[in-house]
Amino acid sequence: MTGATLSERRETAAPAIELKGISKAFGPVQANRDISIRVMPGTIHGIIGENGAGKSTLMSILYGFYKADRGEIFIKGRKTEIPDSQAAISAGIGMVFQHFKLVENFTVLENIILGAEDGALLNRSMAKARTELVQLEREYGLNVDPDAVIEEIGVGKQQRVEILKALYRRAEILILDEPTGVLTPAEADQLFRVLGRLRAEGKTIILITHKLREIMEITDTVSVMRRGEMTATVKTAETSPEQLAELMVGRKVLLRVDKAPAKPGAPVLEVENLRVVDEAGVERVKGISLNVRAGEILGIAGVAGNGQSELLEVLGGMRSGRGVLRMRGQVMDPGADGKARRAMGIAHVPEDRQREGLIMGFHAWENVAFGYHDDARYRSGMFMNNRALREDTAAKMERFDVRPPDPWLAAKNFSGGNQQKIVVAREIEQNPALLLVGQPTRGVDIGAIEFIHKQIVALRDAGAAVLLVSVELDEILSLSDRIAVMFDGRIMGERLPGQTDETELGLLMAGMSEAAA
Repeated sequence: MTGATLSERRETAAPAIELKGISKAFGPVQANRDISIRVMPGTIHGIIGENGAGKSTLMSILYGFYKADRGEIFIKGRKTEIPDSQAAISAGIGMVFQHFKLVENFTVLENIILGAEDGALLNRSMAKARTELVQLEREYGLNVDPDAVIEEIGVGKQQRVEILKALYRRAEILILDEPTGVLTPAEADQLFRVLGRLRAEGKTIILITHKLREIMEITDTVSVMRRGEMTATVKTAETSPEQLAELMVGRKVLLRVDKAPAKPGAPVLEVENLRVVDEAGVERVKGISLNVRAGEILGIAGVAGNGQSELLEVLGGMRSGRGVLRMRGQVMDPGADGKARRAMGIAHVPEDRQREGLIMGFHAWENVAFGYHDDARYRSGMFMNNRALREDTAAKMERFDVRPPDPWLAAKNFSGGNQQKIVVAREIEQNPALLLVGQPTRGVDIGAIEFIHKQIVALRDAGAAVLLVSVELDEILSLSDRIAVMFDGRIMGERLPGQTDETELGLLMAGMSEAAA
């Protein structure tokens, strides 16, 4: 097709991927129902939908993790059987999962070649991989030290390793599942530059995300899923965030937090000169002071790794610190445990729901009891009243729209957003005087974000104090009544949301002085 533009060649080429009539059920739950989708070569195709809509299940079928009950897969126009991930890799498909599949005590290079060795002589495999890795890094801007140990590098670089793994295995089709869920805004921007370069080189990319801003910024086409079905596929340039949100949820969705001005009262939490030293002897929190008043939300902004996590952990009783802490005027032990914190009226939604908020193999009703198993509602004499706990869990699931609403389902079998709803329901429904909440909507879809924000605001309006930590600046700006910015373990400055913007906050987050910002 001489003289045709790249766009015209993409339009007339066979689809890089075509799925026809894909259905998949897990017991009574129909995860995918008769789904058909075409992804054109050399494009970035977004797939969006609420948590539990079936996005990850569909991509897991394409990558060979699951086998469809019905339906057909075509790769470049040819019907292809994908019984396992090895078959997917052989078909030119690579996948970067939301939770990375890396061996943490291996180096970058060792992770790259793992499962793709050229025979028993590892030295030859390592030498070949190192040469190819340097070339791939240069070609796609994926700079990472081949000899760095995975557990010693940040999540942004770990994600680059996952992409390099796929490219090293000759992937022409790359699936990314919620790729920015653990990235800072700067890291996300760098990822988008990489994806743009991959697209320019003719790679086909499927991007699963719940973030409408990302869809509008980087994709060519977007498909919308709802409750296991494909509801629409549109060109990104011909739609809007509002239309996509309505297609995802089935109703109009507020893309901003709707809340009345705060009516702050007396201080609930007071922190003076708090210092936290980690296990390696590094000071992570360097003498910060702050207060949170009844009826207000104090947002803590900052790039991940600047002491916000340690601050939440000390206040939640998960880590020891030094300094003066007061809860409603009563001095707290900075080394006390979570049980003592809960007794003082503190609830905690931790940053990492899977490691700190849930036990993934336990049932939903068991997870709802964690930290509150001594509550009189759940006791029958000396024993737990499991029936009452299961009934309470079912009621919480209904109020917080947890899907599926099954108290017997293990936490690991819920989508990430529904796992988050279980943790939020458990903590908010204790009616705490102080709610500590870290990354409340990380990996959560637009409908669930709106719901979780409403619950936090309702708790504030009921007179509770809320300390919010989030790397999402738009969340900080729209949800907070006051904003404090942390950098390198210190408070760099404090702002009112209506009197600042992302640029000024970004300067403070980068360590600029308050006067310079």
